[in-house]
Amino acid sequence: MIDIHSHILPGVDDGAQTEEDSIAMAKVAIEEGIHTIVASPHHKNRTYDNERADIEKNVSILNDLFAANNLALTVLPGQEVRIYGEILADWEKGDILPINHSKYLFIEFPSDSVPHYTEKLFYDIQLAGLKPIVVHPERNRELLENPNKLYELIRRGALSQVTAASVVGKFGKKIEQFTHQLIAANLTHLIASDAHNTTSRGFYLRDALETIKKMYGVEMYYMFVENSDLLVENMNLNKIEPSPIRPKRKKLFGLF
Repeated sequence: MIDIHSHILPGVDDGAQTEEDSIAMAKVAIEEGIHTIVASPHHKNRTYDNERADIEKNVSILNDLFAANNLALTVLPGQEVRIYGEILADWEKGDILPINHSKYLFIEFPSDSVPHYTEKLFYDIQLAGLKPIVVHPERNRELLENPNKLYELIRRGALSQVTAASVVGKFGKKIEQFTHQLIAANLTHLIASDAHNTTSRGFYLRDALETIKKMYGVEMYYMFVENSDLLVENMNLNKIEPSPIRPKRKKLFGLF
């Protein structure tokens, strides 16, 4: 398996803090059946700043570390970019790193909102030849309340990636249910661990894919597996026509 989203680089963000942490994560990943993993540290935050050249250098160092420890895990470069208006300008300057130097770019929304300029920015990103991938949309409060905002972005060419832990209920029942709504409505195309450590934010990728196989069938399972391969090879992903999510009918005086 390929895990396209992780925070396995040591000491650069809120993921692995030491090389020992990275080694521990690598061992768990290998046990899960993962042979290739994308290191996608947060691009910018109040406390850290991970630009393209730094990530590429740190990925090379981590691959050497894993090889020295006989760990059969290949690390590819990536970046998780919190949405902001100057993404394209910084990409043109060489600060922004699409996944494995492909056309696919991870975009993270604030946890409680979708910025008003998102649709226009996504249009401009695609016009520049990139494909925006909304990461963990199931954990965004505004999308949870109004999922058809995601539908409109997907309908206009964006992609999305849900977190394996969300599929199996590690973030709570409400997020689990919303994740499965997105899967059933073909509003997500990729599943990844978004692993930060081996304890509170682990992998769960194998469990998530097995859950999808049981609930949605073998074809859906293989679509998600293959899409991770296609992404890192910079090829077009498998997509199924998305559907809007109907809002649940509210009860009136305790009755439907």
